Order: sequence, then C-alpha cells, then structure tokens
Amino acid sequence: MTTTANLLEFDLEGLAAFCERLGEKRFRATQLFRWIHQRGASDFAQMTDLAKSLREKLATTARVEALTVITQHESADGTIKWLFDVGDGNAVEAVFIPEDDRGTLCVSSQAGCAVGCRFCSTGHQGFSRNLTTGEIVAQLWFAEHFLRKHLQRSERVISNVVMMGMGEPLQNYSALVPALRTMLDDNAYGLSRRRVTVSTSGVVPMMDRLGADCPVALAVSLHAPNDALRDDLVPLNRKYPIAELLDACKRYLAHAPRDFITFEYCMLDGVNDQPAHAKELVDLVRSTGVSCKFNLIPFNPFPASGLLRSPQPRVLAFAKALSEAGIVTTVRKTRGDDIDAACGQLAGDVKDRTHAAERMAQRRTVMLHPVGAARKPVSPQEH
Repeated sequence: MTTTANLLEFDLEGLAAFCERLGEKRFRATQLFRWIHQRGASDFAQMTDLAKSLREKLATTARVEALTVITQHESADGTIKWLFDVGDGNAVEAVFIPEDDRGTLCVSSQAGCAVGCRFCSTGHQGFSRNLTTGEIVAQLWFAEHFLRKHLQRSERVISNVVMMGMGEPLQNYSALVPALRTMLDDNAYGLSRRRVTVSTSGVVPMMDRLGADCPVALAVSLHAPNDALRDDLVPLNRKYPIAELLDACKRYLAHAPRDFITFEYCMLDGVNDQPAHAKELVDLVRSTGVSCKFNLIPFNPFPASGLLRSPQPRVLAFAKALSEAGIVTTVRKTRGDDIDAACGQLAGDVKDRTHAAERMAQRRTVMLHPVGAARKPVSPQEH
C-alpha cells in the first residue's frame, strides 16, 4: 500500500520540493499552499485553478489531513478549547482566546512534556512524543477555518499564535521551525513575527538556533529570581542556570522582532511571591541588562502540585514593586478557567513513557530558600 503525504507537514519550500518530485513547477506549490492554508481546502477537486493533471496526481500521492477533534468546550468568556486526537492513546489541547483587538491561538508542540515544571499540569502527565510539523500546523489550520464559519467572518480570525500549549517547543525544534515558517508565510497565514511567540523553559542552545533560523517573539518561563529556587520549580535550570539563560536572552535580542524578552512568572503562594523575591528580580534584571517585560501569571491550582495561588493583593504588590523599578509588568487575566483552558491547565491525554507521576510525587515539597541563597549542590539521584 502506498502512503500519501500529508501536505500540512510542509512549509512552502517543502511543498515546492514535493511538487518538483511530481514534475510540477514551483508556482503550482504556491497555488496549492494558498488553497490549503488561506482557503482551508482539503479536497483537491475544489482547487479549480490547478491543472487537472496535477489534481489527478495529488489525488493518488497526497492528502490534507487535520486532527480529529475529540471534544470542544466554549467558556463563558468566549475562550474555546479543543482536544485533538494524535493517535496511540495521546491527545493534545489547543485554545482560542478572543480579545477586542486580537484573536490568539495557544498551540501544543508535544504530547506531554519532559521538563516537569512543578506548577504545570502537563508536566505532571509526563511525556509521550513530539508532534510532527503537520500536527502543530493542523491545530491552526482547523481553528482558523472553524472560527471563520463559527463567527461568520470571511477575514482572518487568528492574529496571534503562542507556542504555549502542551510541551517544550524547543525540545521539538525540527518540527517547530517549518510550522513557524508556515504561520509566517504570506501565502498561508501571514502572521507577523512580532505576533508569533515561542515560549521556552530555557533550552539555551536551541534559543540560539531559533534566533538564527526563524526569530519570532520569545517568552521565557523564569518563575524564580535565583538558581536554588528555580532548580526546584523548573528542573531544566540545573542544566542551564539563570546566568546562562539570561546570556542567551541577550544574544536572542540581536535577532528578535521585538526589542524585549517576555519573562513569564507564575505566582505561587509563599514560594516565589514575597517582596524580597521582587527585589531580587529587579537586581537580576539591572545587573544583566536584559531588555524585558514581566508577565505575572496567577497560578491555576491542581491537586497533584501541592501548590496554591498567590492572593491577588500580593500579586498586585509584586507587580507594583517591579513597575516602580522601571520594569514593564503585566498581570495576566485568567481566561477560560471554567473549561480548564487557563495557563498551566492544558493536560490533554498522554500515554506517559517517563513515569512522571511517580517522579513528581517525590518532589511535592518545594524547598524554600532564603532570597539570595547559594545554589545548592544537586545529588546524582535528582538528575
């Protein structure tokens, strides 16, 4: 049996190479790309400006295959969450967040996540596999064309994409970059580099590669002002500590479409939300000179984490301390939490291959360290 190629797997260069293998000229790839991404077509017979001979070739060699939607939930605030089947017992989530001046789609890059951040429910599920380029793009392809029908709009609905769904995007680099190129391509979704954001917990070598290969806006999950605390909250910090991470941020700024890095900071009650933590963050930013803004995220509790949300007055006081030091600071509005679509809540359904639940259970207690504490030595068992 001959397998057909899913054309959602290709950016324009990849599609041009595919068409060349069929004996077709490059402009045919551009036409095909527009039909698929701008018009949402999946039936080659509909693509009336393609030569009949090409349509016949495509019918036997190619397909446009979206992901199967398992569930769709719509929040009272208009947020929509989809659970997509990616096979073999795995499912991933994507979320559309409507606002007055934009429509943002939060996209997943992996089935699960291997980083294991303490405050993220995806990390507690463990890791199954990387998504393919086509599975990443399919979330946008489906959402954009569904929303046009759902909202009865003919123009583009999704103006912003954030790679902040399930997974660590930079640990799936080879699939991520062609997906980003499709999002940015004027023959597809035509998104601005400033409006496509990759979020990372700090995979330093891949941050450098992204800056060279496909610079888009960058958000870094910081969550702590010192290594001792960040080691507990974001285990990747043991490999790429804060000093190395901030150096990589400075290098990225030379290529970035925005003149700042966004630091994500999840506010955890009694853990990283004290005035002394705010002061240490201010000192950190000033000493390193990284141009940045902070996005403070109210934690969305889930039982396995053993963590609680910081009280709102403490979040606002923390924001005030950063703002008064001259650091642009926002507090993220919680959206879609009535359908578990808020930040850190995306869990999908993952066939874990990493025994995460057992490992995370052993780490339920966050060690509190005095502000400015020296980095603690890591025992071999912790790696």
